[in-house]
Amino acid sequence: MPPAGRREWTGLAIIALPCLVYAMDLTVLNLAIPAISASLSPSSSQLLWIIDIYGFMVAGLLITMGTLGDRFGRRRLLLIGAALFAAASVGAALSRSVGMLITMRALLGVAGATVAPSTLSLIRNMFHDAQQRRFAIGVWIASYSLGGVIGPLVGGVVLQWANWHAIFLVAVPVMVLLLLLGPKLLPEYKDAQAGRIDAASVLLSMGAALGSIHALKQLAEHGVSAPALASLVSGLALGVAFVRRQSRLAYPLLDLSLFRRPVFGAAIAAYALSCLAMFGVYVFLLQYLQGVLGLSPLAAGLATVPWSAAFVLGSLLAPRLTRAHALPHVIVGGLLAAAPGFLLLAFVDQRGGLAMAVAGTVVTSLGLAPVFTLVSDVIVTAAPPQRAGAASAISETCSEFSAASGIALLGSLGIWLYRARMQPVLDATLPAALHGDALATLGGTLAAAHAMGGAAGAALDAAARAAFAETFRTVALVATGVVVAAALIAARLLRSPPQPAPTPAPAPSAWP
Repeated sequence: MPPAGRREWTGLAIIALPCLVYAMDLTVLNLAIPAISASLSPSSSQLLWIIDIYGFMVAGLLITMGTLGDRFGRRRLLLIGAALFAAASVGAALSRSVGMLITMRALLGVAGATVAPSTLSLIRNMFHDAQQRRFAIGVWIASYSLGGVIGPLVGGVVLQWANWHAIFLVAVPVMVLLLLLGPKLLPEYKDAQAGRIDAASVLLSMGAALGSIHALKQLAEHGVSAPALASLVSGLALGVAFVRRQSRLAYPLLDLSLFRRPVFGAAIAAYALSCLAMFGVYVFLLQYLQGVLGLSPLAAGLATVPWSAAFVLGSLLAPRLTRAHALPHVIVGGLLAAAPGFLLLAFVDQRGGLAMAVAGTVVTSLGLAPVFTLVSDVIVTAAPPQRAGAASAISETCSEFSAASGIALLGSLGIWLYRARMQPVLDATLPAALHGDALATLGGTLAAAHAMGGAAGAALDAAARAAFAETFRTVALVATGVVVAAALIAARLLRSPPQPAPTPAPAPSAWP
């Protein structure tokens, strides 16, 4: 295959746009929550659905959308998703009721689920040279990082000059541009021998993803409860049923044969454990910056910019690293390089830990970004070209589940540790009836200390900040162990670059 030319690189720029918007939409809404609450007066449960339904729908439909792209055309699915995203964004902007806003957010999630598998699989078909493809995937990952960074900034600027309805309109020009240029700059590609999409598998995959991720979020936010455990059990049961059904289908949504390849399994394991560690720590980092160090939301957001900038840089450097070193060595080395970054976070304190926190996140990003880029390349090239969409969906589903698991597992550990450290302090300072809110979060304890006032309140405030800083350090140590474990797994299994499985010659890409 000839190397990619100007058309492919221009197409990559177009592909990066919806990825950036997708990431922005995950973060930009948070700034508008106070205004939405004042305007629509949602209940607490409705507010959670406004925030969460987008991510739930994305996670539940990734595998389905990846297979749909393989069957009906990846460019076609991406353009349909872009049109739906633009329409749902306008609908969300015009929402005058809670029900309508939740519905539009759900439709945005359906459209968002087309972005990751379609764009990554298109990169697989546009860039056949390994070095070019890895750089393209680095750009693809960097676009998500950039979207996450600028989302709150764009939202803040929009809300400064307009009401909350306008934040949903930011995505519309980008999607319209994709609709105009996509047919000219992106190739169409689909599996000419694709089979029928199994409706039962679609429902099982959605049920498994929605039930499991909802349970993990509930466990992270509210601790162990009967509804959360029931949701987790039902999600896992549907997941088992989904996997068993795939083994009996001629054209499954999930190609189980990929998991029997050590290289693919090692890449998934490294990706999953890295995401688990990173997202689990990220939740505590933001609380540490604001609750312990006392930074404003804007200052805390700015403190995370170096992290994201380092992630963008590391993503783009991945191909250069593979020119000098074997792929397994770069992946294992990246994981081991990230471990000292997590370890630096284990030395923060309740006074002057900002520099240490920023340094730790930068080191972590520089180590993990090449790993994410290269394992994405491993995953998408492990599958036959005609099933690249399904493989891309596996990668993104793994990321969604691992992020939710990291928040739930490390979050639950942190909450338990914080409560254990604060219980004796609260026993000595507050009536037992007031322990619930004060023990729930760092914010709850600080609010109780502020209400108490005086020397006792100041002592409780200092104890809470010290306890949370110690908890953060413990969570960072656990995350260090997780990435070291990921490196050991990768070192054992990821011994050679992936080779696509032997398949019949696929149909050529069709340029308009």
